Amino acid sequence: MGGIAQLASAMGHRVTGCDANVYPPMSTQLEQAGITLFEGFGIEQFQETPDVVVIGNALSRGNEAVEYVLEKGLSYTSGPQWLAEHVLKDRWVLAVSGTHGKTTTSSLLAWILEYNNMAPGFLIGGVPANFGQTARLGETPFFVVEADEYDSAFFDKRSKFVHYHPRTLVINNLEFDHADIFEDLAAIQKQFHHQVRTVPANGLIIYPDQETAIEEVIAMGCWSEQQMIGNNADWQVELSKGDGSQFKLRFRQLESVQVKWNLLGEHNVQNAVAAIAAAHHVGVSLAHAAEALATFKGIKRRLEVRGVVNGITVYDDFAHHPTAIQTTLHGLRQHVGSAKIVAVLEPRSNTMRMGVHKQQLAESLSAANAVYVFEPAKMDWSLTEMLSTIADKTLISDSTQTLIEKISDAVAPGDYIVIMSNGGFENLHQRLLDRIAG
Repeated sequence: MGGIAQLASAMGHRVTGCDANVYPPMSTQLEQAGITLFEGFGIEQFQETPDVVVIGNALSRGNEAVEYVLEKGLSYTSGPQWLAEHVLKDRWVLAVSGTHGKTTTSSLLAWILEYNNMAPGFLIGGVPANFGQTARLGETPFFVVEADEYDSAFFDKRSKFVHYHPRTLVINNLEFDHADIFEDLAAIQKQFHHQVRTVPANGLIIYPDQETAIEEVIAMGCWSEQQMIGNNADWQVELSKGDGSQFKLRFRQLESVQVKWNLLGEHNVQNAVAAIAAAHHVGVSLAHAAEALATFKGIKRRLEVRGVVNGITVYDDFAHHPTAIQTTLHGLRQHVGSAKIVAVLEPRSNTMRMGVHKQQLAESLSAANAVYVFEPAKMDWSLTEMLSTIADKTLISDSTQTLIEKISDAVAPGDYIVIMSNGGFENLHQRLLDRIAG
């Protein structure tokens, strides 16, 4: 929603907005764009009647602002619909979907196009360091969008990506997630097939081979060209270094390239291959894509180094699904070897709080030497029970201050701390750095 607000402002509209909590880096970006922010959902923000109200999917009936819009008969729409009608129309949309890796792949794709003088627009659910912003209009027909499967609004329960009508579509992977709005994997697959249906015959769909959930979606009907990523597929990748910092990529025995870059992990290699394949569809050679990746600076909150104090490195990572937790820690393990990795987790997402993935949680943390878990209020399941198999290296607490004290007492120079949450985590990152420094 913050990115959409910036796009609207860049188009010349006067934009205001509200949220329960507005904090950096998004609040900083919005203020720099000249967008007036209201804390909370009070009706005073409507003193001057807006031409249209764009309602985010986090708001529902009963919200003060939503009720006012409905009672007064104000014109309203969803974020994805506004984007489709005012920004994406007549653009070559490159959409990146999937359960994991959307932000990274979208950022990589946007940067590859930018590096190759294609000046794309983009809307990404993170802040790529190469751009320093989450959205921009761009100067050419190309527009990269992170295509989320979450619903559009309280009045439109279709996935956001159904609105985007891509010509180039990436499906990174497909697992069960968002249990608060989807009953099962089949319900998510149905939405993904709605997206597939919107890709034109001369468009392209890129996805990994041997992913049953995706293959089942394609089997529902596909009218577009397809390219697959895998050992015996159109796009074949071979790691040159185990941590994923170097790899060789080949396309149909026609082109190949060696990539050296700064990101870690096999999951990020897969993200990079998908981005290269999408860029290739609009004319970027593998060699030029590899040059771009070598200059990619990363993304905020995607294994982002928040600080190094007394030889101890503290990372911030958005991982909150067991698969993302596991791949993040595995990638770091390949990079640091036998060094001590401390994992700090806040199970904050709706899906995690409901316990949908609780059976996989212990295994996902196996690469860490020590595990610290924040226990939020009103959990539907027992963290202690689900993490019993790794109890010898795990500490669970409902106090971030306790976690900070225990972690800082247990770490030493040469250790790596990975803090994983999809929220602010009570600013634990900086508080821990300050404590270690002290």
